[in-house]
Amino acid sequence: MTSTPGQQLQKARILVVDDDKIVLRAAQQILQREGYEVVALDDAFEGLTIVKDPTFDVAVLDIKMPNLSGLDLLRAFKQARPDVEVIMMTAYATIETAVEAVKGGAYDFLTKPFENIDVLSLAVGRAAEKKALRDRNRALEAQLATGGQFEELVGQSQQMRDVFKIVGTVSPSTATVLIQGESGTGKELVARAIHARSPRKNKPFVAVNCSALSDTLLESELFGHLRGSFTGATANKKGLFEAADGGTIFLDEIGDIPPATQVRLLRVLQEGEVKRVGATDTLHVDVRVIAATNVDLARARKAGKFREDLFYRLNVIAVHLPPLRDRPEDVPPLAHHFLARYAQKVGKQVTAFSPAALEALTTYRWTGNVRELENCIERAVVMAPGAQIEVDDLPLEIRQSTRGGGEVDVFNLVQLPWEEARTLASRAFERRYLSSLLERNHGDVKKAAAAAGVELANFRRLLTQHDVAASQ
Repeated sequence: MTSTPGQQLQKARILVVDDDKIVLRAAQQILQREGYEVVALDDAFEGLTIVKDPTFDVAVLDIKMPNLSGLDLLRAFKQARPDVEVIMMTAYATIETAVEAVKGGAYDFLTKPFENIDVLSLAVGRAAEKKALRDRNRALEAQLATGGQFEELVGQSQQMRDVFKIVGTVSPSTATVLIQGESGTGKELVARAIHARSPRKNKPFVAVNCSALSDTLLESELFGHLRGSFTGATANKKGLFEAADGGTIFLDEIGDIPPATQVRLLRVLQEGEVKRVGATDTLHVDVRVIAATNVDLARARKAGKFREDLFYRLNVIAVHLPPLRDRPEDVPPLAHHFLARYAQKVGKQVTAFSPAALEALTTYRWTGNVRELENCIERAVVMAPGAQIEVDDLPLEIRQSTRGGGEVDVFNLVQLPWEEARTLASRAFERRYLSSLLERNHGDVKKAAAAAGVELANFRRLLTQHDVAASQ
């Protein structure tokens, strides 16, 4: 099942091979009822001729067939199309056969006759979902590798495409830009992207956090000072506006600057002149100003906390960065971006996310926005023992959100195409159901399976698929 990120997932194409025509017809009807495109063959040799067909996503193979066994066909599939998920079926189940099938790369192992029709459709659905998420992983990796990002900004949502468009439009100009968004959304990255695409890109980019400095120190840092102008001023000092001459200055958390500094800043924007603290003469500077804030400046202006004239000088071009929780489709490409960065930084061959881990990241509510996601991925890369990040490598709060049955945020889900949203909501419900059922039965898997009306082996597979821990 091949799909590009952000598009609606297509139903998988399924191959079923079984020499028992009654079982074959039943399997075909069950899967077609679920909306799958099904190719049904009663000859294993015919199945061998199409193992390289790139359109198949899942293969359902009977083990015991004349002339060519399902295990032989499994090996052929895994050699020609290792990305295809294979489900084995047999009426002659033994532990040895099941072990051989799993070692050969089978995704699941079903015993005929089926306990109910849901057994087959459930197994195929999970296999198709795993294939789809793996395809999505690869598509995202390819997207990033071929420049699917805007400078250091990464995203595929409509909100971020709108931001990219504004950045591309305003970068060649000298217009002042005001970037508004919650902490951690990447406001400085937007400012750097604008500078990098402007005619000033070879000149300085100077960033200052206005909220991190006291009133006196902020004025000194921005405008400079003369020796003796205040206690501790032991020498003349050039301000950051002078240091940024010809380039760009980024004023982060502009909403926190005091009234006196607002007046001085307004003069720089109006006249292009700065006056060092303690000086009588002015200096001309050619600096583009990009400001950012996580507060509503329009509201602060109405409340008298921010100068109206300065607000309009800053708000020539407005850029709004939405929080990450409002654009969950941006989580996978961002996660892959940070994965590549930190795997290289720490020197580990961690190259992918498991489908369950990627789902957990996508459905988590990122209150700390992109910065929190970046920290999460850096930690996961350090913690991961293997080549891919699993749910257990993620921080505790994400694991608890994933396994503890927290409600899926419907507001997040409506940002996604129907099939993706339905898949995530379904998995979240199933995980909550399994976790609650185990808790109700004090961790006894047999009792929980009986209460659910599901055969024990299938119940254990469900627990594994959903990363739900069981005590026995």
